Amino acid sequence: MPDALNVSGKFVVGSTLRHVLSMTAAGTVGLVAVFLVDVVNLFYISLLGHQEMAAAVGYAGTLLFFILSLSIGLSIAVGAMTSQALGRGDRPHARELAGASLVMMTATMVLAALLLFPFLPYLLNLLGATGATAELALRFSQIVLPSAPLLGLGICLSALLRSLGDARRAMFVTLGAGAATAALDPLLIFGFGWGLDGAAIATCLARLVMVGIGLHGVVRVHRLYAWPSASVLRQTLQPFFAIGVPSVLTQIATPVGNAFVTGAISSFGDNAVAGWAVIGRIIPVAFAALFALSGSVGPILGQNLGAGRHDRLKLTMRDSLKVVVGYVLCVWLLLAIGGGWIADVFHAEGEARDLIVFFCVFVAGTYVFNGAVFVANAAFNNLGFALYSTVLNWGRATLGVVPFIWLGGHYFGARGVLGGYGLGVVLFGVAGVVMCFRVLERLEREHARTPMQTP
Repeated sequence: MPDALNVSGKFVVGSTLRHVLSMTAAGTVGLVAVFLVDVVNLFYISLLGHQEMAAAVGYAGTLLFFILSLSIGLSIAVGAMTSQALGRGDRPHARELAGASLVMMTATMVLAALLLFPFLPYLLNLLGATGATAELALRFSQIVLPSAPLLGLGICLSALLRSLGDARRAMFVTLGAGAATAALDPLLIFGFGWGLDGAAIATCLARLVMVGIGLHGVVRVHRLYAWPSASVLRQTLQPFFAIGVPSVLTQIATPVGNAFVTGAISSFGDNAVAGWAVIGRIIPVAFAALFALSGSVGPILGQNLGAGRHDRLKLTMRDSLKVVVGYVLCVWLLLAIGGGWIADVFHAEGEARDLIVFFCVFVAGTYVFNGAVFVANAAFNNLGFALYSTVLNWGRATLGVVPFIWLGGHYFGARGVLGGYGLGVVLFGVAGVVMCFRVLERLEREHARTPMQTP
């Protein structure tokens, strides 16, 4: 039987910085592969020479990001519950939680896709899509949306692997999806001549690959799965959604903020939206480590909380913030140097090119504060303060976006919208860090009093 079966509480010993770096590094590779899927799609679509196609992918991506946010939010609940059970050394319960979580994730994503599908035309219109661009965005969305359950399962399986500390196999889940897309995109878009439809179908097939690799790691390698009984499902339902709903609300805040930006930029024409679409693909690839870090910190905190190692919680947060600052500064420098080249790769011209270069030179640096928000959210979600992350993210997505992009757009046009989008996060990044360390101090005090209260 594999050694992996004996894994429990991997993160309760050893250097927290080493755990943060190793988990983040593996997660980054996997996420870059996933995000490159979108970049590759957009690159091949740009080769077709139709700007409205690039804009259509931008609109569809903004809309479909809501589904991605739902799956990520629920996976946070999965990771939090499972990592804490493993930290306590209760592997049988962790297996039951894993099985129940996979069932509930699938059911939730099926329901979400069914509810969203009839409203796709209305929602795309709400974002500002019109004419041929709206028709193309609708077709792309209609093909990709039915694969939502596969996306949810893949992300859930990856979260389970991270809760075990198996960052390498969690990486393979997303890396496999990226490799599948890289192979399928040119075949379906150009080889079969399916154009935009081919890009959408490639995305669906890549999600199927995600599920296959994830199931192998969770079920075959780690045996972290037990078919849930009705009673286990009922018992898991409350904590799953108690953590999951605030986490989902937290995650949905991001696409809401992006939707505000898309709507504001749409008033400056399809060229501006096409530039924003490219930026939307640059962000997750360039800052993949930040997204990976937010997923990596959770299991580390969860295991240490489950094991009662409160002394390591604050240490983990400090190490994570150090990684955020160092990483963003390096990426910002590279983007500032290569912004023009990136625009040329995507054949961006006029307003689209100006926006891409402006983002790379000026706006990218604000992701230090985005990273701080990500880390704070991960802490809140895994330490039992999920409502805090909800308030923080919605504050950032509304008060931190709407007034700033409105003022920026009014006085400085499309570039002002992007500048406002970047400035708004600064306040909430600082607030998130302050709130997080206060929560850690509170938990530390409560833990210190516990032995004194014991008879």
